[in-house]
Amino acid sequence: MSTEAETPATTSIEEVCLTPNCGKKASLHCPVCEKLNLPVANFCSQECFKSYWPIHKIKHLTKEERQTSNDAFKRIKFTGKLRPSKVTPRRAPPSGVTLPDYALDGFPHSERAADKRKMPIPIHTKEEIEIMRELSIKGREVLDIAGRAAKVGVTTEEIDIIVHNACAERGCYPSPLNYLGFPKACCTSINEVICHGIPDLRPLEDGDIVNIDVSLYWKGFHCDLNETYLVGNVNESGKKLVRVTWECLEKAMAIIKPGVMYRELGDIIQKHAHANGFSVVKNYCGHGVGKLFHGPPTIPHYARNKAVGAMKAGHIFTIEPMINEGTWEDELWPDEWTAVTADGKRSAQFEHTILVTDTGYEVLSARRDGSKYDFLE
Repeated sequence: MSTEAETPATTSIEEVCLTPNCGKKASLHCPVCEKLNLPVANFCSQECFKSYWPIHKIKHLTKEERQTSNDAFKRIKFTGKLRPSKVTPRRAPPSGVTLPDYALDGFPHSERAADKRKMPIPIHTKEEIEIMRELSIKGREVLDIAGRAAKVGVTTEEIDIIVHNACAERGCYPSPLNYLGFPKACCTSINEVICHGIPDLRPLEDGDIVNIDVSLYWKGFHCDLNETYLVGNVNESGKKLVRVTWECLEKAMAIIKPGVMYRELGDIIQKHAHANGFSVVKNYCGHGVGKLFHGPPTIPHYARNKAVGAMKAGHIFTIEPMINEGTWEDELWPDEWTAVTADGKRSAQFEHTILVTDTGYEVLSARRDGSKYDFLE
């Protein structure tokens, strides 16, 4: 298949342009869809057609073309029903944005140079807090755009392109891109995937739950947030898992204020998860965020943990509980990123970037008008 957009043909059918947020009447249609006997995609202009082509052309691939070529996956026993699909090559960093120190070689030099076991938890200045506030608003906008795209038939590769472009439009670098070699602009974790799922050419299916994790880098700082979305008709047990996971985050945030020990957050989360019959992942945690993508404090989400430190005004960190239907234990796919539940049952996650204030806390990545949270509807 050509990598360049073909010339769209004229259509006599009155439709709305397929390009997101366009809304204009369509007078052109994709000729490749017509050749392949696929539902015709309509566009208002050649400009819209060309801009949306990198996403739309995925629809033209056959099932065989979507399949992964990684032989290592042929030798493992999968814990659940999900199977990896083809991962496209890593895209170049957005042009005209400031790059983090790992963007080109994949090595997070500043993180590795910092001894996170000994360095104090940063207390951010007013100026730094304002940067983080503006950045987290940008992050929320990007996540909301991606979340609205999470529908049956949409591939996580399409979502990744949307995130990549939305970051670029806001003058930001997508923090996951080439972080320790990660190949994409965001993480998309479906069903039994706990975290760090790599966007690929598998279309989302009716009944899936998918977590979209976005992080942005701007003016020397990172923000980090994620949500789990319902795709199509999710069963009641899946809805409960997603809802309870959100409640775990809400309840943990409610105790944030100066003087609270970081280890207390896990007690709150595990109590609510266990009361609803779920388990809490232990091998992945929340973290400080700002000048470092991952810095102190370390925030486990399970009870009786040994997290170090007490909250102080000016601390900025993430809480991101990962809650499972079955066992808390995980396994790692051969791509060395995708963490899945050991029993193949579903996992959900929510994450916010949070500031400790003099009297409590501020959710920097808070929901905004237009945010999609269908698990609460």
